[in-house]
Amino acid sequence: MMLSLKLAYRNLVGAGLRTWLNVFVLSFTYILIIWHYGIIDGWNLQAKQDMKDWETGNGQYWQQNYDPYDFFSFEESHAQIPQSFNKAICDGTITPVLIFQATIYPEGRIQNILLKGIDPNQKIISLPTDEMNVVSEEIPVMIGRRMAKNCKLKEGDITTMRWRDVNGTFDAKEVKIVKVFNCNVPNVDAGQMWIPIKILQEMMQAKDEASMFIVGENHEINYSVLGWEFKSYDYLMTEVDEMIKMKKIGGSVFYFILILLAMLAIFDTQVLSIFRRQKEIGTYIAMGMTRRQVVGLFTVEGAMHAILAIIVGAIYGIPFLLWQMKIGFTMPAGTDDMGIAIAEKIFPVYGGGLILFTVLLVIIITTIVSYMPARKISKMKPTDAIKGKIQ
Repeated sequence: MMLSLKLAYRNLVGAGLRTWLNVFVLSFTYILIIWHYGIIDGWNLQAKQDMKDWETGNGQYWQQNYDPYDFFSFEESHAQIPQSFNKAICDGTITPVLIFQATIYPEGRIQNILLKGIDPNQKIISLPTDEMNVVSEEIPVMIGRRMAKNCKLKEGDITTMRWRDVNGTFDAKEVKIVKVFNCNVPNVDAGQMWIPIKILQEMMQAKDEASMFIVGENHEINYSVLGWEFKSYDYLMTEVDEMIKMKKIGGSVFYFILILLAMLAIFDTQVLSIFRRQKEIGTYIAMGMTRRQVVGLFTVEGAMHAILAIIVGAIYGIPFLLWQMKIGFTMPAGTDDMGIAIAEKIFPVYGGGLILFTVLLVIIITTIVSYMPARKISKMKPTDAIKGKIQ
């Protein structure tokens, strides 16, 4: 085995530029796959953490009629706060949210919004709700950066808001933007205004009612609250998981093409090598090497491309990947308006499993591709090979 490795290494080095071109392409494949999947995994972790911090908490209780994708359900998706939640609300391990539709008129324009009431003193999610603890003649509200941009509003602006309460009565009043917050999660930003829940309950004639509850870390989950359905953190992350899965599948198509090109180059190199080294092959067999050993030699030569690629890739790849982990990958402008949780910068995460899987995958594929042309050696006759003839 050691003899095969020494011969294989000597032959690869002797091939010169052709070997190093193949090695560079393979090393580039290693680095690109690891980098891209690291970006996706980093995005996945950041998105989930941001959604947990800003929107979902550790889970949510939904009123049985509540459907976040059906705006028409909001009028019917609110109910009295269960008495069993009162202690948890006082302890700060759960916070109610009341959701209704409303209309605002910034600079005379009409904008339909979701009006979300929440306790200004809550600490479960990262919304700066304490900013609404102000004394004002107008109703204090806060909005996200996207909402402010779309409606051309800023902190301190006053606009008119109209709503319809649970009895079908329309009313209107001026609201004041007391805070414009920056958030990576569109579901708490786009087309929404946040308002103290007590004020919203009074406006809507829905005293002590809520549409949903956001659960904190220390809350003991009760799965049998009448009229309320608990949605776990994993359930709320289903869409993100599916999106990340599709991103990985889409990236795999590109990497398959890249690996295919690299394998084609190695395959051609092996075919050319066998064709040009017929006399050498015949000499090996005449000196006592079995055909299986010669086939193994050429297979090892091909596989060593992948081994050398690991070494070369490590030389320039490790500094590059560590640098990316430090500075992050800046997302293009406009990606935060796509409706998905995505930060301005994504910091890659390179797991040991990802690196090991990528290395093993390329080595196995390279070995298989190297073995395929090497099988022809088993059909050679030593005398014909020495003469430079292949049947």
